[in-house]
Amino acid sequence: MTGKIYLLQDNGSLQAMSERSYVTEERLQLLLKDYPDLLAGDQMDEQNPRRWLLVSREVGVPIEEGGGDWMSLDHLFLDQDAIPTLVEVKRSSDTRLRREVVGQMLDYASNAVAYWSVDRLRAQFEAGCAETGTDPAQVIAELIASDPTDESAVDGFWEQVDTHLHAGKIRLLFVADEIPPGLRRIVEFLNTYLDPVEVLAVEIRQYAGEGLRTLVPQVIGQTAQAQGRKSGGRSEKRQWDEPSFFQELEKRRGSAEVAVAKKILEWAQTHMPAFRWGQGPRSGGFIPELDHRGTCHQVIEVWTYGTVEVQFQYMQSRPPFDEETRRLELLRRLNEIPGVALPENSITRRPGIPLSTLQDEPVLAQFLTVLEWVVREMKST
Repeated sequence: MTGKIYLLQDNGSLQAMSERSYVTEERLQLLLKDYPDLLAGDQMDEQNPRRWLLVSREVGVPIEEGGGDWMSLDHLFLDQDAIPTLVEVKRSSDTRLRREVVGQMLDYASNAVAYWSVDRLRAQFEAGCAETGTDPAQVIAELIASDPTDESAVDGFWEQVDTHLHAGKIRLLFVADEIPPGLRRIVEFLNTYLDPVEVLAVEIRQYAGEGLRTLVPQVIGQTAQAQGRKSGGRSEKRQWDEPSFFQELEKRRGSAEVAVAKKILEWAQTHMPAFRWGQGPRSGGFIPELDHRGTCHQVIEVWTYGTVEVQFQYMQSRPPFDEETRRLELLRRLNEIPGVALPENSITRRPGIPLSTLQDEPVLAQFLTVLEWVVREMKST
């Protein structure tokens, strides 16, 4: 590293500052912990800059359901849209800052999406707040610009984290003092074609001179093609319809899951015919609805990333499923379906069931039977 930047002093003198490497990787990690703005959220989204909440450092990642932690991610952040952001830090002098670190990050991501529990992540965040004497609700409220006394907003934020994990909607950040050309190409490729995951690198160069230090972050990986596909909140809405939905689902998940979704749609057209199509910029969905005695009911939403979400969060504000006992009964019936094992706290959230779980005809028939029971219960009010 031989670059320089120049600081023009108020007295007219020019102070040269030379580029310096970080003494240790730990030093760069601590800078991110103390100054998350170094992740350059303003460069990722100029219109709606990303703001960061640190869940924890050294976050354990299991490799099997209910197993112990086998790996440790450097940092886990959340942004204001509740998108989990996995950060791995390396110095440019580390020879692993190419293929090996990419494989390592993908290993973290695949297992995190499969085995992380949002309750565990929330507990880690709250434990960190307890150590620093900060109020976790206040921290989240500041991040999402809400009233810290509004518990529903805080709970809703964590529910969104859970939803994004289930959907694989995460962000992967490689951070170093210099991103080598080989890693740049890999990041650009992954960010263009690995949907809905966003993959970026952040280069944080350090300059020092006469008691001064300047840190200059730069985001890498935002090709024009990738930005068009993964621009998050700054994308224009897309009105999905039946042809576009199934075309996208086929591309992402294959014909077997398309067949499942089509049967669910056929069921909806008969039992909950007021369904509507979503307007997500990247992922599409359809929501069957039932208008009954002036109340609009929802039970599920089916997504192009191959998940059917059960809308407990929506249902809990409308009779008869505003009663906890009714939602628990629905949960019990769902968990009797082979391959479905939703936790009890799902009854206030929007848990997802993979369409692949419903591929066998008897399993799908059992799922639709549960939905028919829900409709009968709704019509009984």
